[in-house]
Amino acid sequence: MSKIYVIHENDAWVEPLRAAFNELHLPFEEWFLSEGLLDLASVPPAGVFYNRMSASSHTRGHRYAAEYTAGVLAWLESHRRRIVNDSRALQLEVSKVAQYAALARYGIRTPRTFAAVGREHLIAAARQMSGPFITKHNRAGKGLGVHLFQTAVALEAHLDSPAFEDSIDGVTLIQEYIQAPEPYITRVEFVGGRFLYAVRVDTSLGFELCPADVCQVGDAFCPVGEEANAGAILPAAPRFRIIEDFRHPIVARYQKFIADHGIGIAGIEFIADRAGEIYTYDVNTNTNYNSDAEAAAGIYGMRAIAAYLGGELRRQRTDGEPSALVAA
Repeated sequence: MSKIYVIHENDAWVEPLRAAFNELHLPFEEWFLSEGLLDLASVPPAGVFYNRMSASSHTRGHRYAAEYTAGVLAWLESHRRRIVNDSRALQLEVSKVAQYAALARYGIRTPRTFAAVGREHLIAAARQMSGPFITKHNRAGKGLGVHLFQTAVALEAHLDSPAFEDSIDGVTLIQEYIQAPEPYITRVEFVGGRFLYAVRVDTSLGFELCPADVCQVGDAFCPVGEEANAGAILPAAPRFRIIEDFRHPIVARYQKFIADHGIGIAGIEFIADRAGEIYTYDVNTNTNYNSDAEAAAGIYGMRAIAAYLGGELRRQRTDGEPSALVAA
């Protein structure tokens, strides 16, 4: 019997999805792709495949999980299996450069960004910035490599210090710092290509904004607090809060973008500057949710994902053959 296959490398992040599958009595199987053996002459099972491979997989000791997943997805696609978040989505997940280039084609504004390899080129990029800027890893997740600088001289000192850590792919971004009037960003969630909800995320504690329960302070999977924030006072309001009746023209543009890039499930983050201009800076195809925020709003992302995948599985069984390679 066909089933739902979940491709991932982090058990903790899948736990709430397992609960949702069980609640809805949906057949599923997990493919944990930190390593493996793939026979290219074999035929994949029938079913619906949901790719949750993360750009930060290397930080959990799974250095080649994303590369191996790319091969598995190519194999699945060659057999026209139904994939939610296919190889195009994975390419965007592991490269901010690819994300920004793709977003620009849809008229979606991103912060001014340079991609550089090598110390001299990083400093040259910093010197072209007219104000504060941040560094970040091209293949990131978890706020990897994010530091705020006021001058190129400050960056030089950082590059020469033990604190500098190169991106796993060798590409570091120099990006203009968007000064928001209030310390928060907005994350827009989509399931099945449709808008689910938007969440306001307090950024006063720093740049690591993973919403999952396992990403809270003190957890080894995805620690929120950085050394720079040691001793910081926790915000009085919840760090994650779902926005009621969120409406913005950017939602329709995001929907078009994800539909054209093999993405069925994603969280896209933007920040607004003092003039109200919004800048999109991250596309998360391995999206997670905050249970406290969802309980307060009565909306549940993993349950929505499970229901969507269950619907795709029923549709495939009704059709009697593998679906075309579309994600939404």
